[in-house]
Amino acid sequence: MARLRRLWLTDFRGYRELDVTFSEGVTAILGDNGQGKTNLVEAIAWLATLSSFRGAPTEALIRRGADRAIVRAEIDSDGREVLIEAEIPRTGRTRVQVNRQRLTRGRELMGVVRATVFAPDDLRLIKEGPGERRRFLDELLAARHPKFDEQRAAVDKVLRQRNTLLKQAGGRLTEEVAITLDVWDTKLVTSGTALADRRVETLSLLEPHLATAYDQLAGQPAQVSMHYDAPWRGGGLAEALATSRRDDLRRGVTTVGPHRDDVVLAIGGLAARTHASQGEQRSLALALRLAAQRLATEETGQAPILILDDVFSELDPDRSDALLAQLPDSQALLTSAAGLPPRARPDCTWSIVDHHLTEVPDD
Repeated sequence: MARLRRLWLTDFRGYRELDVTFSEGVTAILGDNGQGKTNLVEAIAWLATLSSFRGAPTEALIRRGADRAIVRAEIDSDGREVLIEAEIPRTGRTRVQVNRQRLTRGRELMGVVRATVFAPDDLRLIKEGPGERRRFLDELLAARHPKFDEQRAAVDKVLRQRNTLLKQAGGRLTEEVAITLDVWDTKLVTSGTALADRRVETLSLLEPHLATAYDQLAGQPAQVSMHYDAPWRGGGLAEALATSRRDDLRRGVTTVGPHRDDVVLAIGGLAARTHASQGEQRSLALALRLAAQRLATEETGQAPILILDDVFSELDPDRSDALLAQLPDSQALLTSAAGLPPRARPDCTWSIVDHHLTEVPDD
C-alpha cells in the first residue's frame, strides 16, 4: 500500500514554502476559507494525474510573481521509499523525476500515486454536462491501469489532427481532403472504439459498487443504475463518421465519437440529472467517488489516498456519519473550515492560517 509521508511545496498556489508530514491514518487540516486548505490537497492530487482536480490551467498553479512551482513528495510504497519531484514552469513542459530518474512521459507516474478526491464541486458530476462524467470515467480508467490512459491520449491526438484538417478544409471536400479524412477516420475508429469498449467495461464493474455505496449513504435501498450513452455504437463509428462527414466539414469539428459520449445515471429508473432531488444528487456524487475508490483498490491492490476537501460542510449529520462509516481503511486527508463531525477521529491535526501550518497537539 502506498502512503504519502511528506510533502514539500515551493511557489505552488499561495505557498512560498511548505514542508509537512502526514499520518499513516487520518490527517485533518483545519482553517477558515481562503487559508490554503484546498491548495494543499490539490498539490497532492496533482501528483496522481499531473492535472488539477479543480480544472485549473497549469499557470494558475504557480504563485504570482514566480517563474515555476515545485512539488516534492516522499511516498512509502510497500516498504520502498519513493521520492517524486516535479517542476511546473510557467512556460514549457512539466518535468518529473522519480528517485532522481527523469520520466519521459507523464503517465509513467500513474500508479506511483493514486488519489480519490471528494469535493463540494462533485455535484457537477450529476448536474452538469457529459464532459464532467467523461472526465470522471477516464480518470478511473487511468487509476485502474496507466495503459488505459494511453487509449484516451490516442483518441485525443487523432481528434486534434482530424479537427485541424476540418478547419483547414473550410467546408470544401476536395479529393485531397477526402483521402486524408479517410486516414484519420480509420485511426479514430480503431482508437475510439477501443476507448469506448474500455469505458463500458469499467462501468459494468463500477455499477455494483455504486449501488451498494448509494444504498448505504441514503440509508435505504434504491434502484441506482448507470449506462454508457453512445448512439454511434449501434452501427459502428466508421458508419457514423461517414454519415457526419459533410456536417463535420461545415462545422469544422468532429461531431461524433467517444469525445461526445455520456454516462447516464438514474435513480429508480429516472435520470438523476433532471429528476433527482438535491439530496439524492449529492448522495449519488459521493457514491460515485466511493465506488471508484473501491474499484481502484480491488483492481490494483492498493487503496488510493482519500482526500475529503471540505465536504462535510455540504452534508447533513446523517450523511456525514454515513460517509465516515464507509471510508475504507486507507490513508485519508480531511479538510474543514467548520470543524469535523464528532465521529471523525484524526490521527494528526494541523491548523492552517495564510498558507502556514501548525500542528495541533492531542487533547
